Amino acid sequence: MRMIRKKLTSYVLAGMLTTATVSLPMTASASDYVFDNVNDAPTGGEMLADAFLVRPFMLVGTVLTTASFVVTLPFSVIGGNVGEAANRLVAEPVKYTFARPLGDL
Repeated sequence: MRMIRKKLTSYVLAGMLTTATVSLPMTASASDYVFDNVNDAPTGGEMLADAFLVRPFMLVGTVLTTASFVVTLPFSVIGGNVGEAANRLVAEPVKYTFARPLGDL
């Protein structure tokens, strides 16, 4: 039983070492890829994903953060940061949900 456990452990370690060695060149070449294409126009898929996935979730998030702002308003008044709380909890989610171009993620 002990011999089987040692063999199994050595096989697993050899497999992990082989996998790590084989995948190393792939991760090195991934660093050359440009992930940040800021000047590219959004594709149709990005626009659809934005319209049907991101915007509905952001609408729900906007409602929740606005409700949180109303609930925490007395504490914001006492702390003297009503403007900052309104900006963070209401204005920024509203701008992200309604004011940005479609597909601009």
